[in-house]
Amino acid sequence: MEAVKELSYALDTFYFLMSGALVMWMAAGFSMLEAGLVRSKNTAEILTKNISLFAISCIMYLLVGYQIMYGGGTDGGIFPSFGSLIGAENTAAQVTAGGDDAPYYSKMSDFFFQVVFVATAMSIVSGAVAERMKLWAFLLFAVVFTGFIYPVEGYWKWGGGFLQEAGFQDFAGSGVVHMAGAAAALAGVLLLGARKGKYGKDGSVHAIPGANLPLATLGTFILWLGWFGFNGGSQLQLSTVDNANAVALIFVNTNMAAAGGVVAALLTAQLLFGKADLTMALNGALAGLVAITAEPLTPAPLTATLIGAVGGIIVVFSIISLDKLKLDDPVGAISVHGVVGIWGLLAVPLTNTDANFSAQLLGIGTIFAWVFIASFIVWMLLKMVMGIRVSEEEEHNGVDLSECGLEAYPEFTKGA
Repeated sequence: MEAVKELSYALDTFYFLMSGALVMWMAAGFSMLEAGLVRSKNTAEILTKNISLFAISCIMYLLVGYQIMYGGGTDGGIFPSFGSLIGAENTAAQVTAGGDDAPYYSKMSDFFFQVVFVATAMSIVSGAVAERMKLWAFLLFAVVFTGFIYPVEGYWKWGGGFLQEAGFQDFAGSGVVHMAGAAAALAGVLLLGARKGKYGKDGSVHAIPGANLPLATLGTFILWLGWFGFNGGSQLQLSTVDNANAVALIFVNTNMAAAGGVVAALLTAQLLFGKADLTMALNGALAGLVAITAEPLTPAPLTATLIGAVGGIIVVFSIISLDKLKLDDPVGAISVHGVVGIWGLLAVPLTNTDANFSAQLLGIGTIFAWVFIASFIVWMLLKMVMGIRVSEEEEHNGVDLSECGLEAYPEFTKGA
């Protein structure tokens, strides 16, 4: 029996680590997606932001974020507390002791899985403020967001805080991760303003095409793949029949929701624009994935497809609406992760009998308000102290040269 428990512990730990590695691979997906959807003269800077924010997320979550989120705060509480730095690793005696309190995966695997979620939330911000934000202002914001803002709302749900106590359901993070990242992005976009030339004085919207749609498509497929770890790993266990079946269903539902999102967004774009818009199809895939993340276990596969399809329709109309409001989001991150994240959370009670709409609305309102207000204050302080937007000349020439001193495509960007 002890050998069986140790084997189960090893299997669940390995599954947790591999799921975390898939989520870490999503950093490459965000990098490629954003690099493909910005202009070539801004590519090196967007890539610099993505690799830097991942490193900052890991360090800040190790130093303070993990302790805030899982440091032993009061169950049902509002204010988190600090615990020990991850804590001593589990021993074989603890694993084989039996009972409900026996650990079933390594503490270090838990930290690794959680830290890549933080980086995902911060990656959402990167694309929304692309092409006109100062690199170091963005990275300083990343320090605060990943170390403090995200962990507090994460504690409220996943750390056992008051949202968990209230019955708010968010299986893998449509709200805790995706809507939170979108709320921080929205605060930054409001203070930053639109890119030059994006909107005319008469209210017209001028499209600014991305430089590399094959790269954006590759990024979307990488994110699609990484999402199996994002949602599947959130089951936390694999080594029993029930958990193995649950993981399999989560994988299928995650895939089907993305497929539904692509088809629905493509059809919506065709009806609205008379064209099969690739960028809308890409955002449709991501919208389907975000929508199912709040509850990928209780729907049947066909229902998951429909949830993703609704997300794909919503994201097209949201992107159009934000443009009408002159909220310039080069990659559609606020729509994909924020607006569709809200839909995903509201869809949970449709299939999960333990969920209710009032608790879901409480979670949506609380997370959005906290992250938006806290982020707005941080962005405002950065704007006052060092400025957050590059000069008009630097924006015209491309932030690659002014911020990074090099170009991603030096042979092709002259005069871009």
